[in-house]
Amino acid sequence: MAKMNFLDRAVAAVSPVQGLKRAAARRALEVTNSGYGNYGANVTKKSLIGWLFRGGSAKEDIEDNIDTLRQRSRDAYMGIPTASAALKTFCTNVVAGGLIPSPQIDGEVLGMTREQAEELQRKIMREFALWADTTECDADGLGNFYKLQQLAYMGFLMNGDSFALLPFKERPGSQYATKVQIIEADRICSPDGYDRLVPTDVRGYHVHSIIQGVETDEGGMVVAYWICNRHPHSSLAVQSGTLDWTRVEAYGAAGRHNVLHVMTRERAGQLRGVPILAPVLETLKQLGRYTQAEIDAAVISAYFTVLVKPASVQNGSPIGQYVPQEAQVDSADPGSIEMGQGTILSLNPGDDVAFADPTHPNTAYNAFFDAMIKEIGAAMEIPPEVMEKQFTQNFSAARGALNEFWRVCDVKRDDFVDSFCQPIYEQVLAEAVARGRINAPGFFSDPARRKAYCACVWPGPARTSLNPKDEVEAAIMRVDAGYSTAQQETAEMTGGDYMRNMEQRMMEAKKMRQLLEILNPTPPPAPTPGPQAGDGKGEEDKTTEGGTGSA
Repeated sequence: MAKMNFLDRAVAAVSPVQGLKRAAARRALEVTNSGYGNYGANVTKKSLIGWLFRGGSAKEDIEDNIDTLRQRSRDAYMGIPTASAALKTFCTNVVAGGLIPSPQIDGEVLGMTREQAEELQRKIMREFALWADTTECDADGLGNFYKLQQLAYMGFLMNGDSFALLPFKERPGSQYATKVQIIEADRICSPDGYDRLVPTDVRGYHVHSIIQGVETDEGGMVVAYWICNRHPHSSLAVQSGTLDWTRVEAYGAAGRHNVLHVMTRERAGQLRGVPILAPVLETLKQLGRYTQAEIDAAVISAYFTVLVKPASVQNGSPIGQYVPQEAQVDSADPGSIEMGQGTILSLNPGDDVAFADPTHPNTAYNAFFDAMIKEIGAAMEIPPEVMEKQFTQNFSAARGALNEFWRVCDVKRDDFVDSFCQPIYEQVLAEAVARGRINAPGFFSDPARRKAYCACVWPGPARTSLNPKDEVEAAIMRVDAGYSTAQQETAEMTGGDYMRNMEQRMMEAKKMRQLLEILNPTPPPAPTPGPQAGDGKGEEDKTTEGGTGSA
C-alpha cells in the first residue's frame, strides 16, 4: 500500500472512498513511472503533458503525409532563401556538374594482365562517353547524362525521392537505345489516389498492396510502380479531366532494372522517401516570415512622408506628390494610404497621425539568424560555415567544418551512385557488349565475370582547398606512408584521374622537348681538322726490310 501524505489523510478523513482512490492512483504512478517513465516517457509532467506523440507505422507517419511534405518542401525551396541554399549546397557538393565513372576492372578474375585491363577500361570509357556526353541518353532529348544526375538528385532532395525509367528506344543515328527518363515523385501514386490491398488468393488472403504508387508482394518486396500519365496537381490534368495509371514492373527480363528509385530509408517497411527539409520545415517557415518582417519594417522606416494639416477642409487632390493607387502595394484596397519616397499628403482639420518607430533593422537579428542557421544546419548535417559560405574563423575551425561536411557528402554520394549512377552504367555496358562494341567474354553467362567487368568508382567533385601548399604536402606524406594512393589523393584534391594525368604529362613532356629543340636548335658538331701539308703527319714511312734510304 502506498504511503499516504498529509493531503491524502485529510481527504480520507472527509471521504474515505476518495482517499482510497488517491492512494491507488499514487501507487499506479509509482509502478508506471520507472526508468524512462520518469523522463522521456512520462505523461504527467507539465513539461511533457502537451507533447503530441502518437504515431504509427511508416505508412501512417510517412506515406500518409508525404504529399503535404513535398508541396511544402518545394514551396520553401522557391520562397525561403535558407531552404534554397541548403538544397543547392548539397547538390553542388554531392554531384556538382555530374559524376564521371572510372572503370576498375578486376583483371585477376578475368585472367587479364594489367595492361590488358587498362586498355579495356579506356575502351569502355570511350563507349560510355559516346552515350553519356550527348542528349541521346535522355528520353526527353534535353540533357546529357550529367545533367540528368543533377535533375534526379535535386528532385530527391526536394521531394524525398526521385524515379527514373530505363526505356529501350532506337533512334536514327544513335549507337545506343538505352534511355533515361526522369519521373517526378508526385506521378508515382496509387490509382485514383487511394492506397489498397489487391487482389486476394484462393485462401482469401491479400497478396499485393499498393502504397503511394508502390506495389509490394505479400513478403514486402517491391514488384511494380504505378505511374500517372500527368502530374496529379497539373492544370493540364484538371482541364483534361482524365488521369490514367500505368503499371511498370520494377525488374524486367534477366533482372534488368525498369525503374530506378532514389531514396533514403529511415524505417523498416518504408516505401517512399522523406524530403530532406521535412524536420525543419516549421522552423524554416517561421524564419522566412521573421526575415520578411524585418525587411518590410526596414523599408517602411526608410520612407519619409510629410503630412500637412490645412486650416480648412480641402476638396482637391492632395498637395505635392502621392502614391497613385496603381503603384500601391495593396492597390486592391481603395482606402489604402501608403507611404512613399518623399511623399506629401494633406489631411483634413482634426485628423492626426501617430507614427510607430520600428527601430529597424533590429540589432539582435543577426545573432538570432545565426542561432537558427546552426539549429537548421545541425538537423541537415550542414555546418553553419558551409551554409552561409563564410569561413571567418581560424583555419582549424574552417577545416574541421569542411571535413565534417565532406564526410556527409561522401555518404550521400555513395547512396546516389548505388541507386542511380551505377545501375545506369551497367545497363549501358551490357548494351555495348550485346552490340559487340565491347568484347567481354562471359559477361552474360557468369555473374562473377559480369561483376568484374562492371566494377567502377565514381569520384566526387574536388574538395575545397583552404591552404593548398600544406594540403599537397600532407597528401604526399600519406601516399609515401602508404595510407593513401596517388589515385585517391588526385580524385579528392582535383577531381581528376591520376593515370590519365600521367599520360597527359608524358605527352606534354614530349611536346615540350620538341618545342625546346625548335627554339634552341643544337649547333652541328665542328668538323675534325684533317692533316696539314709538310707536317709529315699521316704520310707513310718509306721503309724497307733492310732499313731506310733511296734506290
